[in-house]
Amino acid sequence: MSQPDDEIIPLAHGEHPPVPDAVKIASTDLAEAHHSTRTKARKQALDVLFQADLRNEAVHRTMARRTEQGEPALRDFTRQILDGYSEHGHEINEHIDRALTGDWTLERMSRVDRNLARIAVWELDFTTIDLKVAISEAMELANELSNDESVTFLNGLLARIAEERPAIPTAPGAEAPDAGPVEPAGDASAEPADNGAVAEQDSENIGQ
Repeated sequence: MSQPDDEIIPLAHGEHPPVPDAVKIASTDLAEAHHSTRTKARKQALDVLFQADLRNEAVHRTMARRTEQGEPALRDFTRQILDGYSEHGHEINEHIDRALTGDWTLERMSRVDRNLARIAVWELDFTTIDLKVAISEAMELANELSNDESVTFLNGLLARIAEERPAIPTAPGAEAPDAGPVEPAGDASAEPADNGAVAEQDSENIGQ
């Protein structure tokens, strides 16, 4: 369920949602925060998830290999995202699959879109992040690293997933959304899962 203050944007004439019943949610303007520490951490997490997807290997193996090869150290929030996906990957992938309809499956999505969705769904399902921030960050990175169709597709997909999110109460005096470490939203657990990737133009080191 969307939060009470979410602004639903009507579809333009001739515009069709990428998944049935999806709505467009007004997103936080991140233009000035595009190169924030948290955004860079998400890009770095995308880089690791992309490489793991490409090699069809466990995320923690990709993390270890990067360290062995002397690549830059992972940011704290990057590790938090990757640990979260490793722990809850099965649930995250199933949630994305449930939100897709028709001929679309997780495996048919491009690697960039698929792994941006995984990051956003981890944030939506397992943290207390403001949903507008999670969706905005995914769309900002899609706009930079993918294409306009991906931005529209992810917007509709994540908006539908966000509608299922229960309202998370904010304690008085709590930090502003996305201003500090993300607090876990629950204690659910699942075996990590890495789905096979579809053939596409390969790209390394997305988010240094």
